[in-house]
Amino acid sequence: MYESFFGFTEPPFSLNPDPGFLFLGRDHSKALSILEFGLASESGITVVTGAIGAGKTTLVRHLLNTMPENRTVGLISNTHKSFGELIHWISMAFDLDHEGRDKVSLYNQFVQYMIDEYAKGNRTVLIVDEAQNLDEDTIEELRVISNINADKDLVLQLVLVGQPELKDTLTSPNLVQFVQRVSAYYHLKPLKLDETRKYIKHRVKVAGVPRNPFRDDAVELVHTASGGVPRLINTLCHLGLTYCFAEGRKVVTAEIMQEILKDREEHGLFGVGETELDSTGDVEIFRDHLMGEPKSAKA
Repeated sequence: MYESFFGFTEPPFSLNPDPGFLFLGRDHSKALSILEFGLASESGITVVTGAIGAGKTTLVRHLLNTMPENRTVGLISNTHKSFGELIHWISMAFDLDHEGRDKVSLYNQFVQYMIDEYAKGNRTVLIVDEAQNLDEDTIEELRVISNINADKDLVLQLVLVGQPELKDTLTSPNLVQFVQRVSAYYHLKPLKLDETRKYIKHRVKVAGVPRNPFRDDAVELVHTASGGVPRLINTLCHLGLTYCFAEGRKVVTAEIMQEILKDREEHGLFGVGETELDSTGDVEIFRDHLMGEPKSAKA
């Protein structure tokens, strides 16, 4: 709608995960390094968590685009509560025959598939996005499947990416054995103010406009209102450009952003990002659990 008005070659603030717009701030760089380290090393299980809209799926998409050639990858992204049988979803992720077959048959088929890939010099990688929806039984089933990694041969690598609830689930005493196999973990935090400035400028530039139409005072309001959550930043910036287009203005000012925030508040359509959950207590509980000494979470 406003692309030609501002000179954009494509929408700069789409809500769809697009690795072409990936901005590597401090935390996103660390999270990506953790994911890449997990794949490049002998890490059996890698876990990355972050708030809703923090950019986790964009990192996953980037990871898929830069995956080493000797990796055979399956992606599960549909992990709602009615998830169904895990082995069926794994079979679908790797395009294996699954119609009308029981769990034992599917499990044996997947094991043979991983062995065959290993014989070709490939590691099998299973990525589960939105993994916070997995219950304890399903996560335990993942651990059982990963038991094929015997001796020093790494046949299967698991990557779990999800909202902070995933971390809460993994602190369950029932998942000690799974967590002990987590070789790499990172919690993705929101962007800081200086990163929000760079993030907005980066997306504008990628979309084909070298001159940033957002004034500094507008960016500060965007950061405060969004809490530094990329998806909310995108929403507000998109609205800022839309309001400017409607008024025939080329610069997004603090006044325009204040109008947007007021309109959304009046209509009950605006909510800030999740409260940051990575408190010292949470980290200590997770680390204790990783060492096999689970503690109960404080109320």
